[in-house]
Amino acid sequence: MTKTYKAIGINLKAQALGESDKIVTILTQEFGLIRAVATGARKQNSSLGGRMGMFVVNELLISQGRNLDRITQAETIKTYPGLSKDLGKLAASQYLAEIVLCQALSEQPQTEIYELFNEHLQRLEDIPKTEIKCIVAYLAQGVFQLLNLAGLTPQVESCCLTQRLLTPDWTNPQWQVGFSIPSGGIICLDAWKSLRKEIEQGKWENAEIAQTCASNPSYETVFHQQELPIISRRLNGKQLVMLQHLSETEIMKIDAASDSGWLAVEQILRQYVQYHLGQPIRSATLIDSYFATNHDAIV
Repeated sequence: MTKTYKAIGINLKAQALGESDKIVTILTQEFGLIRAVATGARKQNSSLGGRMGMFVVNELLISQGRNLDRITQAETIKTYPGLSKDLGKLAASQYLAEIVLCQALSEQPQTEIYELFNEHLQRLEDIPKTEIKCIVAYLAQGVFQLLNLAGLTPQVESCCLTQRLLTPDWTNPQWQVGFSIPSGGIICLDAWKSLRKEIEQGKWENAEIAQTCASNPSYETVFHQQELPIISRRLNGKQLVMLQHLSETEIMKIDAASDSGWLAVEQILRQYVQYHLGQPIRSATLIDSYFATNHDAIV
């Protein structure tokens, strides 16, 4: 007897199967990620057609199959029509969906990531036409909170080298902080420069010791040297504050709609996510092209 089960899920990805079917990847609260066939979904008069669109939330009845499950019924309970009406919103939604596809698990409940993803889709949907420039800020917040849920939150309050809290020096217009992707967060540039000097000095001293060892084989030594973190990007004071506020419920009001600093914040988070996922975020190219086209509107 064929076993059927119910689930509530949001469509994240779809691909054609045969002449009229679709394979849909769905994030469900109850069972995590599932891949199921929507029979006849590509036919013009199919009852499943519109329900299998991107970011449609359905109550589903699914029958288990040997290789792939099949969607036998779908009742739409929520849609995000505003996302498809703006390229920036759509690109940001697809960007977040790519991260969710990598993070979400199968065959176990995924309530937290399901709710967080829908929450950020709703935030993108609700951005007024007059504030379209806010898209990149809301995208950065969504990325940061997905990282937090996965236990991959970058260290943005204290220096990865010294573990001291870092706050911008507003009296110095040239003040910057480093961000090291391999180290997992922000780096005090003064501490980084000091470490670099120590390492360079240590190399000279180690070279002298090595010469001594070569001339006296009975002399043994072990070198221990801290590695110099790679600085992936440098951020100014305002950009650091933006980064530090991404864990909050509401997006920063200060220049949220106009400051191009959000682009810098998004780009460093993008690099950080790609480093941990081990693959590029393809939708990011759409974000780049969208904001390049609308550059005058966000600067």
